Amino acid sequence: MKAIVQEKYGAPTEVLSLRELEAPKPRDDEVLVKVRGASVNQADWLLVTGTPKIARLGFGLFKPKQRVPGRDLAGTVEAIGSEVTCFKPGDEVFGEADGGTFAEYACVSEKLLARKPNNLGFEDAAAIPLAGVTALQGLRDHGQLESGQHILINGASGGVGSFAVTVAKALGAEVTAVCSTNNVATAEKLGADRIIDYTRESFTDIDQCYDLIFDIAASQPLASCRQILKPGGRFVSSAGAISSVFKVALASLVKGWVVGPWMARTNPDDLIVLKELAEQGKLVPAIAERVELGDVPRAVERQGKGHARGKTVIRV
Repeated sequence: MKAIVQEKYGAPTEVLSLRELEAPKPRDDEVLVKVRGASVNQADWLLVTGTPKIARLGFGLFKPKQRVPGRDLAGTVEAIGSEVTCFKPGDEVFGEADGGTFAEYACVSEKLLARKPNNLGFEDAAAIPLAGVTALQGLRDHGQLESGQHILINGASGGVGSFAVTVAKALGAEVTAVCSTNNVATAEKLGADRIIDYTRESFTDIDQCYDLIFDIAASQPLASCRQILKPGGRFVSSAGAISSVFKVALASLVKGWVVGPWMARTNPDDLIVLKELAEQGKLVPAIAERVELGDVPRAVERQGKGHARGKTVIRV
């Protein structure tokens, strides 16, 4: 099979290459998926570059444990392990693997898969899992967002942010999206009720307060964000530089309104929620570009530069 292979940490265009490998074999609790679509996430850039270095304790001290990167996928079940009960060969699925999805075949735990949305192609379905689950859990579970509440999403045009806008709307919230001038049209298409162009004004200076701030960009101090939260409001952080993560972690220990940092946990139930939202037309992946498998190194490198406009999906 063709696959993107990584032997060491470094710049994506320098350490990633397209090669021929033997197709993997599923373990007892795994599903072998013929990959039809994959997508790029910020997590892929972090794993390829080995950033931050302390994280290499978990995913490989001197070189990555997983030779083939990639987490999101959609495709067709090719074979199943002896303990798999939820799927059979021929089923169309989507989900998140522990790695190995930038390839023609990948093995995935059945606990990280669900049936693909009927109204989406493989590439669009592959855009959903990691970013979609992060948005859903961040808003519903950590943010406790309810219908009728007002939410501000800082970083609303990237992978997680674009899904956060549509998920928040599906939950019945009124959404203010913060993005750059180049991404205003994307935020409008996603259904944001109000859009703040951060190149022209700071969202911390506006004349409105919110029940929830979902912060993906980590561009403003916590103290400034607190000023636009309603009494009892919550600030949920999803990403940001390492320095921001530490600040949020410390603040969450002593400030009841700060939640984070946290990691999304993909599971079948939440994948099914996203599947149903997609089939109802309430969740439409914002696709920035579609690339071939051989273009993955450049796509991962662009992801690391930030300023994303939706998701980059991969034709396999």
